[in-house]
Amino acid sequence: MSKQNIKRFAKEALIVFGLTIVGLTVFQFVPAFAQGANIQTSAPQFVADVTGGQTSLRSLVLTIVNFVLTFLGLIAVIMIIYGGMLYVTAAGAQEKVDKGKKILMYTVIGIVLIMLSFVIVNAVLGAGTGTEN
Repeated sequence: MSKQNIKRFAKEALIVFGLTIVGLTVFQFVPAFAQGANIQTSAPQFVADVTGGQTSLRSLVLTIVNFVLTFLGLIAVIMIIYGGMLYVTAAGAQEKVDKGKKILMYTVIGIVLIMLSFVIVNAVLGAGTGTEN
């Protein structure tokens, strides 16, 4: 295989991997939407049914923020894989090595920020819910 074919294969494999992860993430929530909501019930019960048992605004915001931070963590893992592939397949090209190193460095910084924000959000919003996470 030529160098160009290897690069093309690596890009296509990364795209297929990324689309698979995104597809699995999106479609894992589809069965929850298939359940019909009973409109005849009272408003708090309806909200609890639709939001998966969350009745307070604080716990609902906490659930949404945790989901978004989890999604950002998934994106960070994909970027680590991309940066690592760029670094490994550089074949001596210094600009690609530098680009791969930058991607890895910034992704690690992003993961640290995601983890810190996860801790801060759960400490602040979780303090008033009465639950231990």
